[in-house]
Amino acid sequence: MGAMDTRQTTVSDTVTVLDDILRDGGLHCVYQPFVDVDTGVVVAFEALLRGPAGSPLQSPMALLDAARATDRLADLERASLLSSLQDAATMSPARPVTLFVNLEPSTLTQRLDVVLDALATRVPHVQVVVEITERALAEDVAGILAGAERLRAAGCAIALDDVGVHPESLAFIPLLRPEVVKLDLKLLRTVKDPATVTVAGAVRAYAEQAGAEVVAEGIETPDDLTRALVLGATLGQGWLWSRGERQFPPSTFRPERFTARPIGAALRATPYELIGAGKRIRHAPKHLLVPLSKTLELMALQAAVPPMLLAAFEHADFFRPSTVRRYTELAARLPFIAALGVDMVPEPAPGVRGGSLSIQDPLASEWTVVVLGAHTAAALMARDLGDTGPDGDRQFEFVVTYDRTVVTAAAHAMAGRLTRP
Repeated sequence: MGAMDTRQTTVSDTVTVLDDILRDGGLHCVYQPFVDVDTGVVVAFEALLRGPAGSPLQSPMALLDAARATDRLADLERASLLSSLQDAATMSPARPVTLFVNLEPSTLTQRLDVVLDALATRVPHVQVVVEITERALAEDVAGILAGAERLRAAGCAIALDDVGVHPESLAFIPLLRPEVVKLDLKLLRTVKDPATVTVAGAVRAYAEQAGAEVVAEGIETPDDLTRALVLGATLGQGWLWSRGERQFPPSTFRPERFTARPIGAALRATPYELIGAGKRIRHAPKHLLVPLSKTLELMALQAAVPPMLLAAFEHADFFRPSTVRRYTELAARLPFIAALGVDMVPEPAPGVRGGSLSIQDPLASEWTVVVLGAHTAAALMARDLGDTGPDGDRQFEFVVTYDRTVVTAAAHAMAGRLTRP
């Protein structure tokens, strides 16, 4: 009983301290620059949260832990955002500035209105980039994509933080399509490690294709800067330049480097609707399309950087025991695999994310297999022509494509239907 009383007292004290900080405006931010690694020019700043000096919640981790424990995370992030936006308006009144701010996944998916209300207070000369961590992606794919799209509609670019902590998350980068990719600082210390080279190569491939910025964190020495260049970074952060200051030193405003690029209608369409002009539509019975589907699965398994695989089966009835066996193997070796269909259960095979479709959803009449990763993009997109008779003889009109733009759009359309389990 005494231990419980002590715990309750501790929680109560934390709540009181945090409430006092939020009410009295005891939060503040320091600002660490983003430096162009080729020219040495400062082009942006990251807001780093701090609590009142000398208080139990002085450090950002203590603040975040307290906010999570007391269900005040969104309130804390709102206060932090308002503080940094006000600083940018008053500390850099005569010149535009690009400001990076951090957002927890739960706030992005559950309390985003709080953030959007705060963003509405920013002055016109402040450009905002919102950082989210890569750990959020597998937990709630549809929620993260929808939240990111709302932020882009509000004029904010997206930065994906801590990339490389879990190399399998590389598969999600082309799905989220962040405008900025931040390499985890541990990569700077392991430049010769093959795993690090693989991560850096995957990020570089994405950045070249999408026109994204790549940030190397933790640069402390000139040698670190050289390593960052080897990793393919375009921007750097670290103590070599600053540990964070309560000011915005002179910088060069390059808004085009951090412009939001919305995904758009792909999240609401179906893969077949996204085929577009220039693709030849073919017709074939299902039994001839099955080998094409299995070939895409094999491609996913053989990829050097494992991709994600998303498949739509029309109805759960078509996710047969043989499919369960194949997809169980795929799920054991791929970072993310999902199966959608009418009446599909949340986990139709071990490790497979299930997505249940409404019978009215147009995707319920499509058969699609999408493979998307750092170096892989392929899809079979087919539409059921409504034939009756033996299943293998049912006719489909279809396209097989390796066009990364089309494949990515198809992946968006399917992932946007995967509600959190």
